[in-house]
Amino acid sequence: MLEALANPHRLKIIALLTGRRIHVSQLAREVMISRPLLYMHLKRLENAGLVTSKMELSEDGKAMNYYQLAAFTLYLSPESISEAVKTLTVKKVGGSTSDVNNKRGDSE
Repeated sequence: MLEALANPHRLKIIALLTGRRIHVSQLAREVMISRPLLYMHLKRLENAGLVTSKMELSEDGKAMNYYQLAAFTLYLSPESISEAVKTLTVKKVGGSTSDVNNKRGDSE
């Protein structure tokens, strides 16, 4: 969840979805990013359980994809951050990753 929230575009998406559901085309206009990039951010938010989507048919039969916030609460404390750190990986230049808990910094 923290990783999904660690992006200004995704934070803006959450702010725009607060209290309403939005069709993906309208959301792209409001966030001012391309639809492919928006879909990538929405996927990250959806995988983290922060947003949900629902496909609906318009009166003319066109498929319309709407997004809204899922109910969530994020409580941060030193203990919850310590637990979250155990799941982090850091991308290194060149595409390799390392576990932040690996004190030697070896790639995994």
